[in-house]
Formats: sequence, structure tokens, C-alpha cells
Amino acid sequence: MAQPGFKLSLKGRALRLLSQREHSRAELVRKLSSHEEVSGELAQVLDDLQAKGFIDETRVLESVVNHRAPKLGNGRIKQELQAKGLAPDAVAQAMLDLKESEFSRAQNIWQKKFGTPATTANERAKHYRFLLTRGFSSEVVRKVVKLSGTPEEDIES
Repeated sequence: MAQPGFKLSLKGRALRLLSQREHSRAELVRKLSSHEEVSGELAQVLDDLQAKGFIDETRVLESVVNHRAPKLGNGRIKQELQAKGLAPDAVAQAMLDLKESEFSRAQNIWQKKFGTPATTANERAKHYRFLLTRGFSSEVVRKVVKLSGTPEEDIES
């Protein structure tokens, strides 16, 4: 905690943020730009931190994927990666890598949350909404709910 009257430098603020979790350069710019007193100072600080390896877009991407994939679908993970300002080609590659595991991740999440098949239309709708809001594709959600024991005729509606 900073002492009263003590002003933290831009580099100090950036290092404090980076000590808590991985941040992309774009996130740091967003969070620190209001503290920049001299034009170009923030870019210089971030260039220095990036050159020293404190800012690494690959680590940010891997961190998000590793922490969020067990709980979220590809849609939400992609949204989070894009919000961090990561390179579109890196985000696209991460989505390709995650595509194969999306169904099994959705099944695991469904099992933890519900565990038993839906017996009514309202319950099925609840199961659908739950998985959809976590960013799973409608195709994957349909398969998970179908394999959970939902009657075939109700899936088509």
C-alpha cells in the first residue's frame, strides 16, 4: 500500500498490475493512460517492460485459455481474448485449438451443474440457457442436452 503523499510511478503502477495477473499491452494502456503526465511516457514504460519480458501476449492468451476453458465455451473465451486486445490471428488459433474439447467441456459443466436429465420443457430450457450463457455453441448445447436423456421429439422444437 502506498504511503500518504507518495505517488506511484507509471512503471510502478504497471508492475503492480502485472504482479496480480497477466495483462496485455492494450489492457495496461487502458488502465494506465489516465495516469500519464507526459505524452509518450506510457508507451516508453510499456516498451521497456515488454523488452524485459514482463508483458507477453502469448502468456496472456495461455493464461486466459487455461483458467477459463474449464468453465466457459469458445464464444465467451474468444470474447475475453478480443477484449484484451490480443492479435486476431492468435485468438483464431486458440479457438481452433479449443474447438475439439468444447463438447467434453460442456458435458463436464452440465454434469457438475445438473447431473440429471431435464424432465420438463422448462428444465430443458434452463439447461440450454445455462450452457449458452457460458459461451457454448448452440450445436454443442443441443448435443449435450440430447445426450443427457432429453426425449428426441423435444430437441427439434
